[in-house]
Amino acid sequence: MLYDCRSLAERDRGIAAAIEAVKNGELVVLPTDTVYGLGADAFTPYAVTALLDAKGRGRHMPPPVLVGSRHTLDGLVLTLPQTARDLVEAFWPGALTIVVEHSPSLQWDLGDSGGTVAVRMPLHPVALEVLQETGPMAVSSANKTGQPAAVTAEEARDQLGYAVRTYLEAGPCPDPVPSTIVDLTGDVPRVLRAGAIPLEKLRDVVPDIVGAVS
Repeated sequence: MLYDCRSLAERDRGIAAAIEAVKNGELVVLPTDTVYGLGADAFTPYAVTALLDAKGRGRHMPPPVLVGSRHTLDGLVLTLPQTARDLVEAFWPGALTIVVEHSPSLQWDLGDSGGTVAVRMPLHPVALEVLQETGPMAVSSANKTGQPAAVTAEEARDQLGYAVRTYLEAGPCPDPVPSTIVDLTGDVPRVLRAGAIPLEKLRDVVPDIVGAVS
């Protein structure tokens, strides 16, 4: 079902429905500050599998994880590099995804992740309200692999149909540029994907960061 979150009453119903769906292991589509996301409970393996199946994607491409607060990150990793803390302080919530080594004790299966996870805290009130109730969610762009990323929930529904339980519509994405992805698992921070946050701004915080290979 699609809920128009631009209406206050429908927004409350939609967010409640999305939270319930995630807790039941079902898929939801929600707005973020970049493009619309297809989400599932990160700690429910069959829900993550359903997400990958809906996108037509294999386990070799594990989805990123969205969180509702900076503090949640500390629960996902054993140790967080200072560079990660500096970048999070500067750019979260926002369009920065960081790749870190997750704690080996976590009871999740995001796919063939090699012990790492890509994490982001989005700057969108609807997404944050859902995430603060559900906890970490596996979230990928709300489209079939190879198709354009959805910039409205309506577009996402055209591609994903009944695979998704709840769609939250908040209007077109104001700036549908994907997040910048920074790998913090090596000796030197490295941009894996150029995106909404330019390299110059990242270097203001972490001067030795290496740009993406074109």
